[in-house]
Amino acid sequence: MKAFVYYNSFNFWGWLEDLPQDILNEIEIFTGDIRDPHGVKKAMEGCSEVFHLAALIAIPYSYHSPHTYVDTNVKGTLNVLQAARELELEKIIHTSTSEVYGTARFVPITEEHPLQGQSPYSASKIAADQLAYSFYCSFSSPVVIARPFNTYGPRQSARAVIPTIITQLSRDIDYLELGALSPTRDFNYVQDTVDGFIALSKSSAAIGEVVNIGSNYEISIGDTAKTIAKLMNRDVEIKLAKERLRPKNSEVERLWAENKKIKELTNWQPAYGDKDGFENGLRETISWFSDGENLKKYKSHIYNI
Repeated sequence: MKAFVYYNSFNFWGWLEDLPQDILNEIEIFTGDIRDPHGVKKAMEGCSEVFHLAALIAIPYSYHSPHTYVDTNVKGTLNVLQAARELELEKIIHTSTSEVYGTARFVPITEEHPLQGQSPYSASKIAADQLAYSFYCSFSSPVVIARPFNTYGPRQSARAVIPTIITQLSRDIDYLELGALSPTRDFNYVQDTVDGFIALSKSSAAIGEVVNIGSNYEISIGDTAKTIAKLMNRDVEIKLAKERLRPKNSEVERLWAENKKIKELTNWQPAYGDKDGFENGLRETISWFSDGENLKKYKSHIYNI
């Protein structure tokens, strides 16, 4: 097994550093850059499958630096696809995102929903998805396009809303600073997302398909914040922070996944679906962030774009 990590002079491997040593000993770490086709191909030599998760994913940062999103998400995906083709890999699991749908035109959102690039990030992922599909059509590349809805759980970046809420509530404060509260999301606990990827990798019927990974449960950001506050026994006011708002036409107002297709193609079922499942996932996430050693890795007083 190999893991491709972004090269840095500290030889830091990100969250892989937290793996138990016996597991880490079984993984070959390859440091490189997804934008470098030579390094990508070198890393993939000797592999039979590739899970392509390398991407820039922060939406606010994509307003700031759209060029680097094209380089990383579009050209990086092309490098993976081309290397997989030349090396004749057996399966390519390409990671998409629910953001490619934009604000829902109908719910629940099926894989046939129109694509709407409402942010540079979303546009770059649409382009990457289409590249992946084109390799399936043009070269019979064994591509599966996995489209997870909003994943949350331990170790998530503070640029995401759930860690933002939890880390703020972990401080001695009287109010939360958040952006828009009305948008809805279909949150997926990380274990369900991982299980979905593994299930798709084992399904030959998924090749050439776009497949949602979602809980089929919708909740607003405002209600998510209230739920987390209740679970953490906190009573705080929510204040609007203008710097956390997306441009009006860029905000995705509603996401709610139809997950019928993945159930038909695999034996996957969300273990953290519906309201009770969501709260169970939040409890596990809160528990992880409540550990002081974990919490100190986050700068909750700084807005992370």
